[in-house]
Amino acid sequence: MGNVYFFTGFPGFISSMLLEELIAKWAPEKIYTLVLPRMKEKAMAEKERICSSTHFPQAKWEIVEGDITKSNLSLSEKQLHMLAQSVTHVFHLAAIYDLAVPEDIARMVNVEGTKQVNEWVSFLPHLQRYVYFSTAYVSGTRQGLIFEHELDKGQAFKNHYEETKFLAEVAVREVAHNVPTTIIRPGIVVGHSKTGETMKFDGLYFMLNMFERLKFLPIIPYLGKGEAQGNFVPVDYIIEATLYLAHTDEAVGKTYHLTDPNPYKMRDIYRMMMTEYLGKEPKGTLPLRLAKWAMSFSFIRKWLGVEKEALEYFECTSVYDATNARNTLAKIGITCPNFRDVIPVMARYYRKHRHNSTKQLTIH
Repeated sequence: MGNVYFFTGFPGFISSMLLEELIAKWAPEKIYTLVLPRMKEKAMAEKERICSSTHFPQAKWEIVEGDITKSNLSLSEKQLHMLAQSVTHVFHLAAIYDLAVPEDIARMVNVEGTKQVNEWVSFLPHLQRYVYFSTAYVSGTRQGLIFEHELDKGQAFKNHYEETKFLAEVAVREVAHNVPTTIIRPGIVVGHSKTGETMKFDGLYFMLNMFERLKFLPIIPYLGKGEAQGNFVPVDYIIEATLYLAHTDEAVGKTYHLTDPNPYKMRDIYRMMMTEYLGKEPKGTLPLRLAKWAMSFSFIRKWLGVEKEALEYFECTSVYDATNARNTLAKIGITCPNFRDVIPVMARYYRKHRHNSTKQLTIH
């Protein structure tokens, strides 16, 4: 019997891409995806698309209705027994990724939901790996160099998203003593480095939203000093790295920063993106406090396609050490592309597809 995979977070962008790559390169025996009842129709359509493009038999992929926030994930005794008999790999991606999420919703999904998944995986007799998707931003307001093995340093947090992902990772680390676990901490995920494909224009794409709106101006200023390092990674690097780490024994009990090992400063990223998209360079500097003040007006946020929370990352002077990830992945030639080369691909895709986007501010 081959490997049997169970995913939460489908049909989200990253889980969909993980499944496509998993089918293409890792020959799964069977796939189960847990979806909320209200997401079933969308999940069925996405499953059909992936099966069609990869020639994966639909019968080997089962969509299971459930809810991570409920006891036993809201699964029946029969379903629990069936899964316990076969599941070898669990990928837990389901979470609320919105930076502006209210605290109660973030706690229910990100913390309580993860605790329910933790409890369930603890009783899977054939489990070879539990892969938990955290975020580099569990570091909260910490400054300076942050290592992969570090977690609780008494830090505060910029928003409920960061705090609840931190609490969820604390809970995952507790079960990692008894369950073969790998924790993935991505930076801010952008589209595919070769095609630009992304599901929604959030995160860093707010710059392109803003440039599109302000292109009529003769001069567009920098936003603040922009001395902080940008922590942006293309989704294909995240996918390739995660699937390798999920299958190598070396990664059991480890945490990996899937961040840019050679990051640019936010000021340089802002300049490169404006030059690529508008063919002009920023002039002058708008102090960040003024930009934040302007973003406190909802009509300005809506018009620009920018959320106030995103500006915090212009002055977040955290440096993410990715030595574990770099050393492990280098052995098989998986490297993070130079972000300078990703920007033109992002801009091309955005220019072509921006009218089809549904805006939602997220970070991974």
